[in-house]
This record gives sequence, structure tokens and C-alpha cells, in this order.
Amino acid sequence: MRVLMRVQMEVEAANRAIRDGSWAQTMERVMTDLRPEAAYFTALDGRRTGFIVFDLKDESDIPSIAEPFFMGVGASIDMSPCMTVADVQAGLEKAAAAFAPALGSLSELIAGA
Repeated sequence: MRVLMRVQMEVEAANRAIRDGSWAQTMERVMTDLRPEAAYFTALDGRRTGFIVFDLKDESDIPSIAEPFFMGVGASIDMSPCMTVADVQAGLEKAAAAFAPALGSLSELIAGA
């Protein structure tokens, strides 16, 4: 499942990790393990923030993905399923097909009223 993970680092913990070199090691290991589709970094709400899109193969992988950020830089993390444009289009086609019979019945009811 494609997941968008937002990682917001605690400022002082991130400063220490950058100074002692552990942040570079953590990021190298995480990026190697995740092989993200995309990774972007910025400042958000006054904190270093990363947006990482990757394939979550199994929900039981979440702790091993999150813990390096929790332990290394005191991060807060959000993970959400996400879709490409093609995924959205395919999903809308499925939804339209699923609701078409119900909408037809509803239209008939309204027309008969």
C-alpha cells in the first residue's frame, strides 16, 4: 500500500543528531530500507519536516519504520494511505459502477413521486 509519511523532528533532538552525525546514518539506513517513491524535506510549523512516499508492504513494518525517527530525533509521525491520479481515477470508476444501480433506483423513485 502506498503511504505518505510526514515526519516532524523535535528541533533540539534534530540539532544534536545533525551535530553528532547520527542523523545522516539514520537517514541513509531508512532510505535504503524504504526505497521511497519520493522524499521531500522542508520546514513546517518551525520544525524540520519530511514527506516520504513509500510502499508499506505489511502493517507490522510500521514500528521498524517509525522508531528510528522517534528515537533519533524525537519526531512526531503521521502515516496515511495515498493515491496517484491513476489510482483516484480507477477508484472513482469503481465507485460510479457500485453506485449506479442505487442511483438508478433513486432516480426512479424521484420520478415517480
